[in-house]
Amino acid sequence: MVPPLAVDIDGTLTDGAGAIDPQIFDVLQAWASPVVVATGKAFPYPVALAHFLAIERAVIAENGGVSLVGDDLVVHGDRAGAQRVADAYRDEGYDLGWGGVDLTNRWRETEVAVSRDRPVDPLRRLAEAEGLEVVDTGYAYHVKDTDISKGRALRSVAERLGYDVTDFAAIGDSKNDAHMFEEVGTSYAVANADEHALAAADHVTDASYADGFVEAAEAVIERAE
Repeated sequence: MVPPLAVDIDGTLTDGAGAIDPQIFDVLQAWASPVVVATGKAFPYPVALAHFLAIERAVIAENGGVSLVGDDLVVHGDRAGAQRVADAYRDEGYDLGWGGVDLTNRWRETEVAVSRDRPVDPLRRLAEAEGLEVVDTGYAYHVKDTDISKGRALRSVAERLGYDVTDFAAIGDSKNDAHMFEEVGTSYAVANADEHALAAADHVTDASYADGFVEAAEAVIERAE
């Protein structure tokens, strides 16, 4: 039986330019077990992706800060501390780097994301003072609670779906996906993955980005047959 699948978005379902690769649609729509879309993006993004894929609504957002299965929404963290860090960062003369309308953070409930072209050292200092951490996903600096992770959220989602987390296969490319890799039964890093994901994964694909996802998905299916 094909195992349930947890899959990242950016760098995994996208091409090298950051666009969703059309080839992933057929793979995910045909998957014979639940698919959990797990991302560092704000909550509306994976919900919308699941909607347009026409798959069951099972998502993890904000690096594990929020999860949803059907209509069962769980918020695993609190944005208050991260917002204090962002405010202090601005008070020191920095901005978050997203322009006048900050769509990156507008719908975030448990963390704050800062552009990677902004200074990270003062951000880390301010986060540490709040007992928080800064995670570099390769797409943004995320100020978040140290207890929040995709792996922890996936344990919750798996239980709500009626599975053990070790039943899952996971595919991703970043440090935040490494936490999932430590929880699941089998894990794949696409070839463009960062050093953390590469070290944590059970397998590494030859191909990068969405091509790597398709390669990994085919390998998962072959192993299940």
